[in-house]
Amino acid sequence: MSVRQSLLAILDQGPSYGYQLRAEFERRTGSTWPLNVGQIYNTLDRLERDGLVQKGDTDAEGHVFYCITHNGHTEAIAWLHSPVPRWTTTKDELAIKLAIAITLPGVEITDIIQMQRVSTLKTLQELTRAKAGGGDPATSEDLAWQLVIDSMIFQTEAEVRWLDHTEARLARATKAGVVTAVPIAEIPKKGRPSKGGASTVSEVTR
Repeated sequence: MSVRQSLLAILDQGPSYGYQLRAEFERRTGSTWPLNVGQIYNTLDRLERDGLVQKGDTDAEGHVFYCITHNGHTEAIAWLHSPVPRWTTTKDELAIKLAIAITLPGVEITDIIQMQRVSTLKTLQELTRAKAGGGDPATSEDLAWQLVIDSMIFQTEAEVRWLDHTEARLARATKAGVVTAVPIAEIPKKGRPSKGGASTVSEVTR
């Protein structure tokens, strides 16, 4: 989820100040991803530094309005008309957590998977109830919220399936003796290989 491009797309509709942008972002996404004001202004500072927005008028209450520049408009349009590179947008914390855990001695990976499954199923139930309580969309804002909820439901369902797959694969790997704790590799001195050659995870667990 790109806060940067989202704010640019909103500013492309007209000048806004920080609190307005936060309210608009949450209104347009059904408050699914709440942002704090500090995050908004930090992003605005970076956008201004990059020449994508600029400060405009200040109202009687001291609110500084930000306006999108030509380059900002171009980036917002490009974002809207480009596919999202799914595997480069963010690191999957759960996948990394399980990848690390499976290489550590004394860690019951099946307990971690089960704990996560319970949590994920609870989230799925909450999302499903929220969707059921929404009814048919009466406005574009209602529809936008439902699209976000649908996306979250599909992703959560996929996570449950992935956990089931991981547990089954772990069971096969354990039976085959593949799962082995990976020691900390010796850090080689500059210009020299580590003693005995570099060991990789695949070499240790093969």
